[in-house]
Amino acid sequence: MADDRMLVSKKYKRRSQGAEIWRRMRKNKGAMLGLALVILIVLTAVFSGVFLDYETDVIGQNISQRLQHPSLAHPMGTDDVGRDVLSRLLYGSRYSLSVGVVAVMIALACGVTLGSIAGFFGGKTEEVIMRASDMLAAVPSILMAIAIVSALGQSTLNLMVAVGITSVPEFVRITRAAVLTVRNQEYIEASRSIGLSEFKIIWSHVLPNCLSPIIVQTTLRVASAIISASSLSFLGLGVPSPDPEWGSMLSAGRKFIRGYGYLTLFPGLAIMVTVLSLNLLGDGLRDALDPKLKK
Repeated sequence: MADDRMLVSKKYKRRSQGAEIWRRMRKNKGAMLGLALVILIVLTAVFSGVFLDYETDVIGQNISQRLQHPSLAHPMGTDDVGRDVLSRLLYGSRYSLSVGVVAVMIALACGVTLGSIAGFFGGKTEEVIMRASDMLAAVPSILMAIAIVSALGQSTLNLMVAVGITSVPEFVRITRAAVLTVRNQEYIEASRSIGLSEFKIIWSHVLPNCLSPIIVQTTLRVASAIISASSLSFLGLGVPSPDPEWGSMLSAGRKFIRGYGYLTLFPGLAIMVTVLSLNLLGDGLRDALDPKLKK
């Protein structure tokens, strides 16, 4: 009976904490706008493959319809081979979002693992991990990504790996700093006293108490990863043609920017709105998860 009451109490506490975070989020208009835009973009990426046929609507060429300005038939115009820009833009959200999310997941897995080990164990282990992280961070991320893609070859997977590797140092630093604040707490000492292994303590007790800054950094880093992926695609090192990634669409449209500016305007707006919405959401999460900002 006592155990049942403890379980109910824990569930209620979790719900209460989540409700409190949601309450603070709702008071932030910028965060709610960012959340609404992110949901809309994610839904677009998920369902664009349902409503659009890849062969005909996305990569199918129609030379007789080339370079048509925005109209009722083509709300965002057509490109130099007659493909509808709106269809390619909607379908391209799948590539930009997936590259950004997967790249950050790669960085999250590597960075959180190394950062937690460095922060928890300290000593020479910490020195080796942090100095290696500093060396990686010293190289400009775009140059590092270009080198990785050039070495591995041009593909969507290699683009994800390249962007993910360049993001690792940020997660290492964030995680290490968070672990340092909790590693000497009493509940960590209590976990050691009952015989739990060091890695069990890290996984079960340290990381759950370091999630707030990691969640915020993950949200903000997805936005940066999308920009990095678009930059590489703009340079011809990203998602291979004819797949409609937003950066590659920008690159293809720059040749016609004088007379057909819409070819670069709409992909640029798509990148800007996506990055802005993720930044607004990340800022809102940071404020909602920071206990010092409770109201």
